[in-house]
Amino acid sequence: MSAPAASFFRHGGNALLAGAVVVLSTLFASGVLAFGPRALAALAAGALLFFGSEYTTHRFLFHAKPSSNAFVLRLQHRLHYDHHARPNELGLLFLPMWFVIPVAASTFGICFALVHDAALAAALLLGSLAAMTYYEWVHFVAHVPFVPRTALGRYVKKYHLWHHYKNERLWFGVTNPGMDFAGFTYRRVEDVERSPNVRLLFPDA
Repeated sequence: MSAPAASFFRHGGNALLAGAVVVLSTLFASGVLAFGPRALAALAAGALLFFGSEYTTHRFLFHAKPSSNAFVLRLQHRLHYDHHARPNELGLLFLPMWFVIPVAASTFGICFALVHDAALAAALLLGSLAAMTYYEWVHFVAHVPFVPRTALGRYVKKYHLWHHYKNERLWFGVTNPGMDFAGFTYRRVEDVERSPNVRLLFPDA
């Protein structure tokens, strides 16, 4: 079957993310924002920043121990705990906008405060949002009944599903396994036993 793109854009804030990428790209293409070598470097840095945070956020924030605060615990369930319990439920698959918008605003604000250049800050934000949109697509494809056309796509899908169905303490990368090697959370799947908590991260939470 073909990837259900319509379903992808109906859920989460994916249409908003893609729209923001189009708007920022148009501002650069039209010359409203100056695009040069420094902006190109900022764009690449934004993408790299996201791909690094993809791993660290997943491992250290989304898999953090349950909070004793009831409100924070509800956020933890919505951000990730419930996704492990019901990995194919589209309503729990995508990053919620109440998480994405503050992160994006902080990314732009911190960059602007450091460089005092709106075009560079916007380029870094564009790279980050484009990477995030790609992340959401790869994550979506991993959880729907779709077989990617490329060998790499099939491997990345399988790789992510090991995290959901084999061991929740390994394979935190979603778009690529690179940070798992750096963070010592990569193992050969045949060497790993299935974790009893792979679906319920914290059974008592």
